[in-house]
Amino acid sequence: MVNDKVAKRNSFRKIVDFILFPIRAIVLIEKDRWGLSSLASERFFYVSQQVHGYCLDMGCGKHNRFIIEFLDGNGRGIDVYQYEGLTPEHIVDDMSHLPFDNQSFDSITFIANLNHIPQAMRDIELAEAFRCLKKDGNIIVTMGNPVAETIAHKLVWLYDRFLGTRFDMDGERGMHEGEQYYLLDREIRERLIKAGFVNIKKKYFVTQWFLNHMFIAWKQ
Repeated sequence: MVNDKVAKRNSFRKIVDFILFPIRAIVLIEKDRWGLSSLASERFFYVSQQVHGYCLDMGCGKHNRFIIEFLDGNGRGIDVYQYEGLTPEHIVDDMSHLPFDNQSFDSITFIANLNHIPQAMRDIELAEAFRCLKKDGNIIVTMGNPVAETIAHKLVWLYDRFLGTRFDMDGERGMHEGEQYYLLDREIRERLIKAGFVNIKKKYFVTQWFLNHMFIAWKQ
């Protein structure tokens, strides 16, 4: 059954989002508004199309939105920081030892956050994701264009600093040593291969002018 939020993104909506992408990028709406898709909601939409069954969303962020709103609750969202709308059951202090049995999930997502895992921990956390993923399950990792990601992080900081918004979840949690604004595609591919994933494919978010994309890979 198609989620309502996914079904509403018809062809006309996509055309409008594509044309008005620069405005959407600057305005920084967190949720859909004025007939436009927020960049975050749009990213969730693209990822939701790749999820197969019960999903683990790593670094779920505020309100566990992806699992609740885009997968109708069919999954589990976890994070290291208790953002607004999260409860203690969402918190996993040590992502290098996930509290789940082997092969517990059909899909695992890292939505705009693999770069925020300290560099020394990335292979470890991807290996844990591989362990928790069922055979023939998939992993989805999103990442923006390096220039776009750097500008976006700076813009979010400026909004919060001068307009009193609360967009900057990284600033709220605090950036740690080894985190980065973005990762290059080569590093993502290499780390996925090292963790054991195969059949890696890259798909662009067309309505974001190809400045954002995702990797989908599989566990055989």
